[in-house]
Amino acid sequence: MGAELFDSRPDLLGDAADEILGWSLRDICLNGPDEELTRTDRAQVALFAVAYATWVEFSRLLDQEPSASAGHSLGEYTALAAAGAFDYQTALRLVALRGNAMARAAAGEPSGMVALIGVDRAEAETACELRRSDGGRLWVANINAPGQIVVAGGRDDIEWAVEHGRALGIRRVIPLNVAGAFHSPFMADAGAAVEAAVRGVEIGSFSFPVYANVTARPYSEGQVADLLARQVVEPVRFAESIAAMDVDAFVHVGPGDVTAGMARRTVAGASVLVASDPGSWEDAAQRLNEG
Repeated sequence: MGAELFDSRPDLLGDAADEILGWSLRDICLNGPDEELTRTDRAQVALFAVAYATWVEFSRLLDQEPSASAGHSLGEYTALAAAGAFDYQTALRLVALRGNAMARAAAGEPSGMVALIGVDRAEAETACELRRSDGGRLWVANINAPGQIVVAGGRDDIEWAVEHGRALGIRRVIPLNVAGAFHSPFMADAGAAVEAAVRGVEIGSFSFPVYANVTARPYSEGQVADLLARQVVEPVRFAESIAAMDVDAFVHVGPGDVTAGMARRTVAGASVLVASDPGSWEDAAQRLNEG
């Protein structure tokens, strides 16, 4: 992951980052193994670092700054750092703490997440409320795009959702390969740790608006600690965020292209680009600059 960046951006992905983390970012990203790279505490850091380095390279090619930005879950840290809320080193420390805190919370009790396909938020909330009324613990965790909602809960709750999904009118229920019930009350201890850490750092001025996962509205500088703490335990309102931006061109910045697909499904007719490697970010920048 991010192989083309490690040699070109040693200032971001080299020894200084490794000193902050206490492990080799380059080795994990380029050599794995997969079970190491996909650990919550490793994956969050790796994704943030590579996405931010991608943003730095991509942004150098742009003639203007974004009108607005948002990030899905962890990606919110990339968006905040890109906008100047905190510098890269501070963000790297915060992401490392967040990843460790969420991994500890996930290890405390077996839990997970499932994607519900073919339902809206109200229908997903109804399913979760039905499960909770019977003593279960199931909550809406991600509102990704129309017809795509993710819910989180204990292992028994996830099994219940898989077993009863079709009877509840859900077209498909897809278990996700994640370590725990993220963006739910299962992460309460992690949320407290994130809030304490963010309150200890200085928040800079935003150079462009960042839409918060929790509110689907732009951050103000005084909200950062509160909203990042709440983000760990409350739903990611990503579809609402990008719809609220009222723009007609989106760029997914960083590994993969997942949020590009969410944008296409959410904002009809929008131009959606991907900046994930040198070829794609050069093409995306050229298309944006040409208008």
